[in-house]
Amino acid sequence: MHRLTPDLQTEEIKMRLEEFEYIRNGTMDVFAFLRFKTGKVFVECRSDHKIPTLLEVFEKHLHTLPLNKPLHYVMDNLASHSSYELCQLVAKYSDTNCPSEQELNRVEKRRQWLQGEDKRIIFHFTPFHGSWLNMVEIWFGILNQKCLTESYRATESIYNAIYGFADLWNSLLAHPFKWNYDGKGLQQKVVNRFIKMLDNSLEKMNIKFMTKQFLLMQNLIKDYQTEINSESWIKLHELICSNHEKFNSIIIKDSGPKRMDNARIALNDLTDSLNAFKKAA
Repeated sequence: MHRLTPDLQTEEIKMRLEEFEYIRNGTMDVFAFLRFKTGKVFVECRSDHKIPTLLEVFEKHLHTLPLNKPLHYVMDNLASHSSYELCQLVAKYSDTNCPSEQELNRVEKRRQWLQGEDKRIIFHFTPFHGSWLNMVEIWFGILNQKCLTESYRATESIYNAIYGFADLWNSLLAHPFKWNYDGKGLQQKVVNRFIKMLDNSLEKMNIKFMTKQFLLMQNLIKDYQTEINSESWIKLHELICSNHEKFNSIIIKDSGPKRMDNARIALNDLTDSLNAFKKAA
């Protein structure tokens, strides 16, 4: 995009003033793979992030790496990151057989297979609503500060800016990132926040947000159950059970059959997990 008028700079405080109106000259997707030991990145710019595009970029990245060595990828929960086509590509480069599409007919099954440690390429998915836990997001923040605050008149210009910064980063600036926050207490806060939402603003939820919250709670009860106090799980169980009609009402209002199915499955899976927790408690 580019602004309709040039930026101005005030005389007194030297503040840059940007015109609020702009012309969009196209859109672009940036794919980046961060090697956490060195901080170096592999960057590809594309016009979309559809499954065929992801497969092309992912395969290109694989060709830059040593053959036959184990590879671990940290991924967020974008739908294309757990597609059957990606499972097939991972199987190809892991020199293993990919289960049939019928065997991997649900996203949960595909995610479980991609995370399996019995093959060369292993995926590690960030928690739902936790994509910021992927260290590449730190680099994207730096890229945004250095390249994406400017205005560009053509897609080619921003391509050149991003690739130019990536080259500079890899040759001169790259370094490992280290977390300062250890995440202690975060799981409890997340469950408490969802409980508060269910108590106060359930009617305002849409199906997409609600489904993600169900999946997030399912992830927490599966992997971080002991990090959350029992009272919170019991309270969440009560709210999930008592609000089933409201959840179904939100689901029915949606016009997307796939979204509706995903929401119902996520709700049922969470309910089953909470029932099992209460029986064991």
